[in-house]
Amino acid sequence: MGLLDGLRSVLGLRAETDARRDADPEDLFGMSTAYLTMEADLGYKSADVGALCFSGVDSASFRDAVDEVEAILEAGREETGTEFSVTSDDHGYHWVVLRDDDPEDLITSMHFAADTFIERDYGSRLLAAVFAYEKDDAALRHRDGGGEAAEVTEPAYWIYSFRRGRFYPFAPRSGRERDSSAEFKLESTLDGELEIERDKDYWYPLWPSERGTHPWE
Repeated sequence: MGLLDGLRSVLGLRAETDARRDADPEDLFGMSTAYLTMEADLGYKSADVGALCFSGVDSASFRDAVDEVEAILEAGREETGTEFSVTSDDHGYHWVVLRDDDPEDLITSMHFAADTFIERDYGSRLLAAVFAYEKDDAALRHRDGGGEAAEVTEPAYWIYSFRRGRFYPFAPRSGRERDSSAEFKLESTLDGELEIERDKDYWYPLWPSERGTHPWE
């Protein structure tokens, strides 16, 4: 199974068939307290960026829906300061990428975008909401050739599957390895604060193209 098929299966058609709970964009507001717990209890800070992943439809109506999402985010930019862009990846999926150094505004803008798709009857095209975090790991610091300490960060993501209506953690490492220990800590610490996916078959990895980048890049 290739990457495209895997994403479609786990976040798309298979997840819709096996869904145990309806997706609700209000779930995204769970991150409003989760980001505080992430920093206080686990040392992860918001990376000031998140993204909404969706699959497209070749229709004028769907293009109008995307235009409306952009218009709403543009209108809210002055109030929230959230910067945004709409991009596509190499696998044919589309992303609304949001950047804001205020996690509350980032979450609110993500909700606005998702809710607009749903109101336009394209909620079925939503696949995932992705929230990025990073941890400055002092244990992994090293010195470069000039003797300066080089900063090492460990990325982690909370991914909300719209087809499952639940969150799951993803902690990618170099060589396309997952840090299962970090994911377990994220799961156990945020259990009860977020609606967490219990079936780990649905903890699908959204690999970035290379280390230091995000899945949508």
